[in-house]
Amino acid sequence: MMQDETSDAITELHALLDRARSVVAFTGAGISTESGVPDFRTPGSPWMTNKPIPFEAFLASREARIEAWRRKFAMDDHYRDAAPNRGHAALARLVEEGRSPGLITQNIDGLHQASGVPEERVVELHGNGTYATCLACGWRHELAAIRPAFEASGEPPACMMCAGPVKSATISFGQAMPQAQMRQAHALTMEAELFLVVGSSLVVFPAATFPVIAKRKGARLVIVNREPTELDAIADLVVRAEIGAALGPLAG
Repeated sequence: MMQDETSDAITELHALLDRARSVVAFTGAGISTESGVPDFRTPGSPWMTNKPIPFEAFLASREARIEAWRRKFAMDDHYRDAAPNRGHAALARLVEEGRSPGLITQNIDGLHQASGVPEERVVELHGNGTYATCLACGWRHELAAIRPAFEASGEPPACMMCAGPVKSATISFGQAMPQAQMRQAHALTMEAELFLVVGSSLVVFPAATFPVIAKRKGARLVIVNREPTELDAIADLVVRAEIGAALGPLAG
């Protein structure tokens, strides 16, 4: 987009948001890159050298679990100081003002909650990387306790309750999608008068089906992303701009 076209699109975006009674945001990695959190697809991304271990491999081998935790903490170090940015703050403001019933995210960084969105208003389709859970009993484990023990012993963590394998609370490749969160996301999508995609390439399924569902049931579909997406053709508005610049005025 040319600069004037981008400015016009941002103006139209805010006009649509002002008129909408129920805005549901769907966020991807792009909203957090402005906070210093690397995405998967940018050339040179540290994810390329610390790729997540597939779920079946994690379950099958002690060595894979050790490597998974090594890569997990290496990635945590890349964005340990990340904080919510203007995009996060803008969406938090929509929730706070009662203009949004909640948001759906593909991100695992917890920055929406850190921006002030209540935990129960954030639907995390791909889990959360700020803590861990036991795959056997579901007990929550804090990373602050896991990391020093792992680095001292070199052994993958085991559950203090049942001795089961402990894994970062993210959804790994090959792991089943969380059904409760998928139901919550569908319910939010059906509530939306305006469905706002922010910083998602919309290539990861089944998560990327929600914008289509929203459009089919009559919601306005708006996509804010620096790069084209496969759903641009069905969107009511596409804004090719930095997310902070596009949404920042909402943050107040």
